[in-house]
Amino acid sequence: MPELPEVEVVRHGLQPAVTGARIVAVEVLDERSLKRHDGPAEDFVDRLTGARLLGAVRRGKFLWLPLEERDTASGGDPAAEPSAALVTHLGMSGQVLLRDPTAEAAPLTRIRFALEHPTHGPLRVDFVDQRIFGSMAVDALLPTRDGAAAGYGLPLSSIPNQVAHIARDPLDPAFDERDFLRRLQGKRTTVKRALLDQTLVSGIGNIYADEALWAARVHYDQPTETLSTRKARELLEEVRVVLRRALDEGGTSFDAQYVNVNGASGYFSHSLRAYGQQGKPCPRCGRPIVREQFMNRGSHFCRRCQRVR
Repeated sequence: MPELPEVEVVRHGLQPAVTGARIVAVEVLDERSLKRHDGPAEDFVDRLTGARLLGAVRRGKFLWLPLEERDTASGGDPAAEPSAALVTHLGMSGQVLLRDPTAEAAPLTRIRFALEHPTHGPLRVDFVDQRIFGSMAVDALLPTRDGAAAGYGLPLSSIPNQVAHIARDPLDPAFDERDFLRRLQGKRTTVKRALLDQTLVSGIGNIYADEALWAARVHYDQPTETLSTRKARELLEEVRVVLRRALDEGGTSFDAQYVNVNGASGYFSHSLRAYGQQGKPCPRCGRPIVREQFMNRGSHFCRRCQRVR
């Protein structure tokens, strides 16, 4: 599943193309991709056709495009917070691709948008999804609880209703480190389960949890209440380091399912030290990396460097 770095790469690619663009046409090719939209496909099309996009925002693994609130023809408060956004979740295999309007659509395209940008002219955005675990929806925007910007990309302090329960991610300027550490150590669970809990901290999935735990020398099954404050801070810093490194390298691609808006793959997979490295020597001590079953997936770690303490 795309995690924070992959979704941020997509957001960054979309930002210049969608900011200020108007949606001139919407085509829903598969209504299953609207499973999180509150209404039929006709409602989705009607609410978006003619709408102007203000930019692209991300929190954790969620991406949304706020819709201009006022009708420019009738005049209104240009500083008003928007009340709705086009929310996108990539699921396991979703892709948001920028295309030339005349380009042929990919076979697994589920939704297509024709845009008119004031500078770049006409362009097309395709939502492609092989497994249809991803989705698009028009959703209401709510004020953030802390009054800070809802996510990365725009200074708007409003967040989609579907995303409001998702915690801030460790790279968010408004991320409350002290509150995270307090809640982490107060949980009665194991550390990797806590890192994957999107209501505690968002954007971290299986890949980057394994990488950060390896870097911090923490076993995935370590009880959270046994983590010292020093070790918890160290782990949080390693999470940030791993996420930033992955961002610099365009995310992690193991196949063609994750690509950026231009269809290019990320190359952080070449920098992985634990995830997917079972049988290979640990880069730190030389012992083999092992994989154990964990929550219907796998955990990759070094038995010598990462022990339950």
